[in-house]
Amino acid sequence: MKKIVKDTANQTLSAAKGAASGAVGAAGKTLGFARNTAASALGAIGQAGRAIGSGLFPSMVETPDAGSVRKAPGASPGIENLPEIDDAPPPGTIGITSIDIGPDNTQVRDHPDVDTLLAEERPAWSHTRWININGLHPYVVNQLKERFGFHTLAAEDVITTPQRPKLESHENHLFIIARMLTCVDGQLANEQVSFFVFKDLLVTFQERPGDVWEPVRKRMLKPGSRFQKYGTSYLLYAALDAIVDHLFPVLEGYGDILEALEDDVVTNPTQHVQRRIHGVKRDLISLRRVMWPMREVMNLLHRDEDNLIEDEVEIYFRDVHDHAIQVIDVVESLREMAAGLNDLFMSSVGNRMNEIMKVLTIMASFFIPITFVAGVYGMNFETIPELKWKYSYAVFWGVCLSITLALAAYFHRKGWIGGGK
Repeated sequence: MKKIVKDTANQTLSAAKGAASGAVGAAGKTLGFARNTAASALGAIGQAGRAIGSGLFPSMVETPDAGSVRKAPGASPGIENLPEIDDAPPPGTIGITSIDIGPDNTQVRDHPDVDTLLAEERPAWSHTRWININGLHPYVVNQLKERFGFHTLAAEDVITTPQRPKLESHENHLFIIARMLTCVDGQLANEQVSFFVFKDLLVTFQERPGDVWEPVRKRMLKPGSRFQKYGTSYLLYAALDAIVDHLFPVLEGYGDILEALEDDVVTNPTQHVQRRIHGVKRDLISLRRVMWPMREVMNLLHRDEDNLIEDEVEIYFRDVHDHAIQVIDVVESLREMAAGLNDLFMSSVGNRMNEIMKVLTIMASFFIPITFVAGVYGMNFETIPELKWKYSYAVFWGVCLSITLALAAYFHRKGWIGGGK
């Protein structure tokens, strides 16, 4: 950052010297700066977009689902009184997938609706089942709650989004809420994912289709994978690890954005650049707000006291906890970088304003004495000497040019224009 500030100062001084070399050239540079502002801002967007591969993130946005509801203050707790709890959604509206894992086999099936899922028999060889629900609907959540014994408050938290990442321990299962951050159409989507963890069953609820678990599903299908050896706890680890690890490329994207903004702050500090800096700062604050409770969730899973996490798998959760800490460290570093860019922006704007004022001051300094001479001899007094002398006009221009050359030589000696000292 010190190098950038030093380079900025050198560029500013060089620009001031070059701009002040002539009044016409200085005015042209000033006009060119104003004309190129919009083009440079668009160039910054394209540069950062190419670096990321998916465009700038305008802002971190929540992704509310049609099934997400907001309860009125003072309403009865639980999901029993939620609307549409008794109305089944049309088949295919909610994506439902089940994956059964056994010692030597893995089976993936899609189900048209929740009633079909619950009516089908689970294979006898399956020691672990993963049910993933894409979309939120009170009927679907209530049916699964009735079958597997979710607590009504936990089921309510699934429907009422967004919730803070947390871990709750119930009689025979764990309830976990995490935040999954993905880039969707150039925007950073912040989605809630809910986990119900049983001894041989994992049920997950997503707000919308699309997730970061495709590598996990591919690993499940490989013969001899750890999913076939371990139970639900390893499946939970893999899902949470994918969510946390997916943040690293997202943060790399923000790093590319800040690098592009750094160049723009130095070369062309416009209001658009400042708005982009503040947008990145807001996103990083949201990332930090997501990751701090996520870190605590990983720490609690690593120190599980409910015996739902196998001893052999606890060390894997410690690894996810370490990754969460690394993400927080990167977020903090990017936040400091964004704050430094904001300070550099204010410094660059001040330097550019000083450059413009210096050019205008030098231009005014050339014309002030000439204006004085012209003003004196432009007065309508008959007794002013030299008014009727035939060489007065030539002398007037000689005096003006002499004053201008004398000022130019003085400014050059001071180092304000030209090479100088």
